[in-house]
Amino acid sequence: MQIIADLGGVPGRDCRGFCRYCYFRKVGEFKPFGCRNCSPGRVGCDTCGSEVAERGKEFIPPFIVMGNVQTSLMMGNFTDRDLKINISGGGDVSCYPHLEELTAGLREFGIPIHLGYTSGKGIDNHEIASTLINNGVDEVTFTVFSANPSLRKEWMRDKNAEEALKSLKIFCESCEVHAASVIIPGVNDGEDLLETCARLEEWGARGFIMMRFANYEHQGLILGNEPIIDGVEPHSVAEFEELVRRIDREFNLRVTGTPVCDPVNGTPFVLAADSSREYLEILPEITGEATIITGSIAAPYIERIIRNLNASDLVNVIGVDKDIACLITLRDLEAVDTSRLRDTVIIPGRAFVHEMDARRVLSRDGVDRIVVRGPDRLTVDGEMSGTLSEYEVIEREMEAFYELIQAINFFGASR
Repeated sequence: MQIIADLGGVPGRDCRGFCRYCYFRKVGEFKPFGCRNCSPGRVGCDTCGSEVAERGKEFIPPFIVMGNVQTSLMMGNFTDRDLKINISGGGDVSCYPHLEELTAGLREFGIPIHLGYTSGKGIDNHEIASTLINNGVDEVTFTVFSANPSLRKEWMRDKNAEEALKSLKIFCESCEVHAASVIIPGVNDGEDLLETCARLEEWGARGFIMMRFANYEHQGLILGNEPIIDGVEPHSVAEFEELVRRIDREFNLRVTGTPVCDPVNGTPFVLAADSSREYLEILPEITGEATIITGSIAAPYIERIIRNLNASDLVNVIGVDKDIACLITLRDLEAVDTSRLRDTVIIPGRAFVHEMDARRVLSRDGVDRIVVRGPDRLTVDGEMSGTLSEYEVIEREMEAFYELIQAINFFGASR
């Protein structure tokens, strides 16, 4: 269990400038998409507007951050001995000007500290790593990109690349470090990737999260900012999965990939494996009829699970042209062939679509359909699965599919 210590901050400004591959680079003006947090009759709220682009949130003073953490501790009634304080924000954690002061104050709570995603670009002197460790930091998620300082300077615009890498080494030697890299074809996916993994292994990093570079709207750039880098063609999903599996075979690191895959525990969708059929027998029988709309990566997995539940005649799955289901927008639903839709349609719980718009678009053929949101997640991604066992992943997927089946049976017309 982790309590979030939100520092605030704005991408591009509070991180010493955008990395060349940053998801938030080139973001212009856009209208709120609509989401589950909008009011019933109005499209747009902070969640699907300013918060999507991490806008308008200055760095928060340390005393307020500490106060928020203290309130969470008092109100949460936490008893988990694995409790941690996760310092994160829209900017880069290492660029927070009061980081040493804040960690020193949080240390008084007697709870270990996790430095959430940081690139280390704010570290001018590697000795700060030792100070942070002494202040209670025992876990770090660090975007390394490359162990080659020249590549970091070029692609991350890190003026102090050598110091950042030295700090990463110190963190690896004393903390649980999950290093991460956005993998860009022809840049850091060849010999440089092997060298980076070798250094991480040598220094003692626990895990390595490989993130496929996204450059187009269908890969997740929904903020009108495609392409991030002209002329770069990202790895296909199959190419990326093979690269993740290769790195996992060659190095003694806990390697995971996002959007695919985790070679150790079988995510995403471990329940889709034939070896998981025994777990599916525990789930309720599907008696309702529905169409599930999801992302292109998840669709074949969910379809296989539905088939293994012997419910293909009741439930069909449509994968839209968007890799990640949570980033589905109204434009994706507008492209769906309504002739394939049943009378009940289930969309991803976190899709950026207002229910009012979804129902209007999915009923445009004159059929008044029921449109409901499914669970927030049906599986876990590579950023989370590296900290979970296969049993824990199965447990989470079972809970999610139980919720999905309950929605199908409740809202779907029974035969």
